[in-house]
Amino acid sequence: MTAPRDPFFPADKSIRASAAPIDVRELGLVDYQEAWDLQADIASRRAKGELPDTVLVLEHPSTFTAGKRTQPEDMPDPSYPVPVVPVDRGGRITWHGEGQLVVYPIIKLAEPVDVVDYVRRLEEALIQVVRAAGVTTAGRVDGRSGVWVPAETKAVDPKASRSERKVAALGIRITRGVTMHGLSLNCNNTLDHYDHIVACGIDDADVTTLSLELGRDVTPDEMAGPVVRELERALAGELVVADHTFATRPDPSKGLTRKVR
Repeated sequence: MTAPRDPFFPADKSIRASAAPIDVRELGLVDYQEAWDLQADIASRRAKGELPDTVLVLEHPSTFTAGKRTQPEDMPDPSYPVPVVPVDRGGRITWHGEGQLVVYPIIKLAEPVDVVDYVRRLEEALIQVVRAAGVTTAGRVDGRSGVWVPAETKAVDPKASRSERKVAALGIRITRGVTMHGLSLNCNNTLDHYDHIVACGIDDADVTTLSLELGRDVTPDEMAGPVVRELERALAGELVVADHTFATRPDPSKGLTRKVR
């Protein structure tokens, strides 16, 4: 893997090892473990050259997934009625559920593998989708992955948080040069379950959905096409990775109220 470098640079060539078309599979609602097993099978076969690059587009039933860096204090109370699945991706705990679009790119990366480049391309694709949908201030927060909305941006729906808030999350794993896991975009899902964890290990910010930000019902079906299109452009080097970082304004009160037991 290449050494760390400035994370913002023109991604002007494909990051994929192959120029063949990507196989996009729209799967609907899929149990998390079932989807994980499918990812692992496709990734193994992609590494052997038996399958093309593949993107899975789906939703999950309500599930917490705990990445390798999850801390005990991040976890929900054991009595909380949502399953927790320990997973092999980076990052900490998050929630998946209906109304949230999940996209898993299973891509053989070109050598030398550049993890930072790959993650920034995923973020760039999501930023462009979220901005095109109408949240024009969406961007990055220094030191935190995903796509964020600044505290200064007022959502259309008054029920939305007024804090800095995350609308899309990333978590990846790369084995034998092939990516797994990927991204999630909050569309019209509930946010109630986030109150029972420290999502992504961040206790001084909040989460949001496109529906809250825009004041209308935004469904995963509506966003799936744009996300896949921008993802393909980002992987191909047709989407410039730009610095959309805004100054963070942590809300210290969030750490006092986040986990309602």
